[in-house]
Amino acid sequence: MQVSVESLGNLERRMTFSLPADRLEAQVGGRLREISRGAKIKGFRPGKVPAKVIEQRFGAQVRADVLNDLLREGFSTAIREQSLQIAGNPQIVPAQGEDALSYVATFEVVPDFGDIDVAKLNVVRHTSEVSDADIDAMIENLRLQRRTWSPVEREAAAGDAVEIETYSQVGDERLPAEGVERGATIIGSAAMFPAIESALVGMKAGDEKDVDVDFPADWRVPAFAGKTVKVHLVATKVSEPVLPEVDAAFIKSFGVRSGDPDQFRVDIRSNLERELKGALMTRLRREVGEQLIASYSHVEMPPKLVEAEARDMARQTIETARRQGRAIGEIPADAHVGFMDAARKRVLVGLLVGEIARRNELRLEPKRVTETLNLIASTYEEPQQVIELYRNDAQLMNGLQARVMEEQVIDWIAERAQHTEQPLSFNEAIRQ
Repeated sequence: MQVSVESLGNLERRMTFSLPADRLEAQVGGRLREISRGAKIKGFRPGKVPAKVIEQRFGAQVRADVLNDLLREGFSTAIREQSLQIAGNPQIVPAQGEDALSYVATFEVVPDFGDIDVAKLNVVRHTSEVSDADIDAMIENLRLQRRTWSPVEREAAAGDAVEIETYSQVGDERLPAEGVERGATIIGSAAMFPAIESALVGMKAGDEKDVDVDFPADWRVPAFAGKTVKVHLVATKVSEPVLPEVDAAFIKSFGVRSGDPDQFRVDIRSNLERELKGALMTRLRREVGEQLIASYSHVEMPPKLVEAEARDMARQTIETARRQGRAIGEIPADAHVGFMDAARKRVLVGLLVGEIARRNELRLEPKRVTETLNLIASTYEEPQQVIELYRNDAQLMNGLQARVMEEQVIDWIAERAQHTEQPLSFNEAIRQ
């Protein structure tokens, strides 16, 4: 295969390469013959469909699929032959000219990091373990999840559920214009504004109260945005929580068939340890990343890759805001500009981790992939369904494997760097 490479800048390259026409035709013919053996077309017996009919029916799609496969293979081969390490995805287009199988690929390459000596890094490695008190706290959380509510006639206190009716006054305008809005909150849950939850303390069913509430400037109701609003509250019902006993029935409801309290604690410990392991890895990833950034921030990053990362970060932030119900308004074309610095750091760490893995011939550990998948699945009500989802979705599994490979490299770096250990409680460790 003929290949030529030219530099378009410090890190951008343009490669021209050609695909072998004989391989294209041979593979297309092979796939069409394979299709003809099992094709069911009205008017023809299976296996007896004329080649011309098969070509008319399936030829275009088969040719496109084969060409796509050969393009990926040809580009990968050319990259290896030229000893290039690409950064990001290439843009491949047909070359101008008579040769229909000649292509031009434009891409960026990994910068030269020079000698990568991880022994010079100084990493803080956090440690923690699950205690019996942590298990007790989790059991209390599980009881809270299964709590029921019992109406009371006393004054509302922290932890009580209060049903309310409200209307708001903004100047001369009443919202709603007629009637009231109904809602409910648990005092202390922060489901409503702090001023409202504080006002509910001490109220009994039937009590009324006015409270001034400061609304943020980006509040979804324009009439309230950035204003102090007088909200009239009526407590219509006060209920106190009733927590279930930790008996066999309660334990069985969490999948422990025996209902045995000791086994319940064993299972909880196992789940908490998986959660803790993930939290400690997140901390270590952040710690190692900061050290890498500090040591290699002088290295030029591929500009197109950084911009693509910044645009993706901006998109994710906007989507998160929308899901939370925040007003977005018109999105400027340069919304990604504010993310460029963070994107550059993220790209720097990603490329360094990949380069360290390549130079030291680190390979993905299947056992670690399984452990990480189990950790992810354990956070859902039906873990096995999540596991099957990943196993049947190549894109999800590829993302998982990339994450695990990154964690392997992070561990490898931390083991060889200068490091100090800092113990944390379970709650401190999982608080990111």
